[in-house]
Amino acid sequence: MARRWRGPGHCTFVGILASIALGPLLFPKIWHAHYGKIALAWALLTIAPLAIARGAPAALSTVLYVMLSDYVSFILLLFALYTVARGILITGGIRTTPWTNLGIIGLGTIIASVVGTTGASLILIRPLIANEKRRHNVHVIIFFIILAGNIGGALTPLGDPPLFVGFLHGVDLLWPAQNLWLQTTIVAVLVLAIFLLVDLWLFRSETTSPAQPQPLPEPLKLRGLINFVPLPQSSLQSWARRNGNPASPSTSVRSMSNCRTCCATAHLP
Repeated sequence: MARRWRGPGHCTFVGILASIALGPLLFPKIWHAHYGKIALAWALLTIAPLAIARGAPAALSTVLYVMLSDYVSFILLLFALYTVARGILITGGIRTTPWTNLGIIGLGTIIASVVGTTGASLILIRPLIANEKRRHNVHVIIFFIILAGNIGGALTPLGDPPLFVGFLHGVDLLWPAQNLWLQTTIVAVLVLAIFLLVDLWLFRSETTSPAQPQPLPEPLKLRGLINFVPLPQSSLQSWARRNGNPASPSTSVRSMSNCRTCCATAHLP
C-alpha cells in the first residue's frame, strides 16, 4: 500500500490558520485588501512541493480529489445548514441580564452539535443583539462565538468541519459523541463559568447608577419549527445504513456515497 503524501501540508495548514487569526489584527488593511491572494499563496505552497516531488499529474489529481470528495461536500453541508437555519426565526425581546445571556449561550452550545455551529449561531444571535443597549457588550458575542460557534459542535460531524471530513472518510457518526463528550462538557462548563463571572462583574458596574424604568419587552416567538426536521434527518439515515457494521470502512464509504447523492438531490446535509 502506497504511503500517503503529507509533505508540508501541516505547516501550510498552521500558516493559513495563523494568517486568519493574526492578519486582521497585525496588518488589517493589507489583509482585507488581499486576503484572497494570501490564501492562494498558501495553497500554492502546498501544491508546488507535491508537483515537484511527484509530478504535475499527481498534484492535479490530488487537488481534484480533495475538491470533489471533501471541499464540495463540506460546502454543501454549510449551504444546507445555512438555508435551513435561516428559516428559523426568534422574534421578541428579552431583558439583558447575565443569567439570560448564560441561558442563550448555553442553549446554543447544546444544540450546536445537532443543528451545526452555523445553525446555532444564526438561530440565537438575534436574542443576543438585545445586549447592544449595554455599555459593555462585546464580550457576549465573543463568548457566544467560542461556545456556540466552536466548542458546542464537537460531538457530531454536523457541528465541526474536521469531524465532517472524518465522517466522509469512514469515521462513525457517533464516534465524537462517544469519545469526546467528557472533554467537551468540561471545557464548555469552564468557559460558561468564566463568561458568567465576567458578565456579572460588568453588569454590576453598569447598574451602579439609579435604574431607569424599561418598557416590558415583547414576548418571544419562535417561527419555522418545521425547519428543525431536516437538520438531523440525513445523519440519522447515514448512521442507520452503517449500523450493521460501523467499523467497516467500505460500508462507511458506500453510505457516504448515498448521502452525497441525497445531498445533491435534496440539498440537505
